[in-house]
Amino acid sequence: MNIRNKTSMAAGLVLALATLPTVQAAELKAFNANYRANYNNMAANATMSLAPAGANRWTYSMKVQNALVQLDRSSTVDASGSQLRPVGNRETINMLVKKKSKQTSFDWSGGQATWSGDVKADRRGPVKLQAGDVDGMTLNLAIVRDALAGKPMRYRLIENGKAKPLAFTSAGKESVTVEGKAMQATKVTGNDGDSRMTLWVVDGIPVPVRIQQKDDDGDTIDLRLQSMR
Repeated sequence: MNIRNKTSMAAGLVLALATLPTVQAAELKAFNANYRANYNNMAANATMSLAPAGANRWTYSMKVQNALVQLDRSSTVDASGSQLRPVGNRETINMLVKKKSKQTSFDWSGGQATWSGDVKADRRGPVKLQAGDVDGMTLNLAIVRDALAGKPMRYRLIENGKAKPLAFTSAGKESVTVEGKAMQATKVTGNDGDSRMTLWVVDGIPVPVRIQQKDDDGDTIDLRLQSMR
């Protein structure tokens, strides 16, 4: 496989991981988690963290890296109301041949989201906001919360200059192993029209212990929790 194809695969991995569910929203608590990822037999390491940012706001960050590419993504989330609201996010992708960076701003008083940086003109917005809208990072917080509470998992995702409805459903219980310990997990599945995603959520662990995504083009991603503190 040549470098161009490897770079394309690596970029696909980090972009896919950017929207995978990861954190519990109810009673947010700071944490750091380490994952091991596999994308079509290409290995990568991933870290995710949640840290207080003052005034009922939190910074949720993710880094995915292998020898060819690194993704850094962070989102500021307002937790002062009954629903989590994204305030803004930043994403940077460093590849062998190029670097891309973009930012999203959520103006809730003006009721719109806009994008800047390395984005196409037709993806800069504005997009009209509705109550309960989430970005990819805030979506991660909401899915685990709702899965553990047995609530409907329906969302309106605001990303890349557009709004997109998403829905996930519970698929029962399944045994999983986390750091050598057998646990019962709630299995959750969703389909966005281009890919099917499955995640395993364990009560008491604020991140999914495993995430698997299968795209219509045959690409497969498997992400497994290694440790957290």
